[in-house]
Amino acid sequence: MNNALITFFASFLIFILFGGLFVLWVVDGKIKKEQVTHAFFASFIAWLISETIKIFFPILRPFLLNGQNPLTLTTPSDGAFPSSHTALAFALGVTIFMHDKKYGSLYLLGAILIGVARVVANVHYPIDILAGAFVGTLVAVVVEKVHPRLTISRR
Repeated sequence: MNNALITFFASFLIFILFGGLFVLWVVDGKIKKEQVTHAFFASFIAWLISETIKIFFPILRPFLLNGQNPLTLTTPSDGAFPSSHTALAFALGVTIFMHDKKYGSLYLLGAILIGVARVVANVHYPIDILAGAFVGTLVAVVVEKVHPRLTISRR
């Protein structure tokens, strides 16, 4: 992979995934809107959890230890563990996948590319990516499982 491609996947692909949510919102009816709402909510919760974990595990990022520059648009200043980008991307991907396998597969591919690129870009370790993927997946599943109870309780 060349540096520009790594920077794109590590820094910008997440915005394209979010842009895809807008497309899903306007393309179809209620199911797509519900799917997008779940994805936004799950991604926010996954990001919040991963940012909270970083407070308790202030792991130095690889570029701070190996002296090589990160290949991201900005230089992260928080801890490495877990990857918030990956948590967010997997929350989006798993949520979309649970509603629509075709689009969800594309989102999961994007989440994997983001995770791999964050390692190659020298801002995360593989364990950071695995932990972020776990957090994002867990949150997406919980949000999906809790939703029917929330719907029932409103009636």
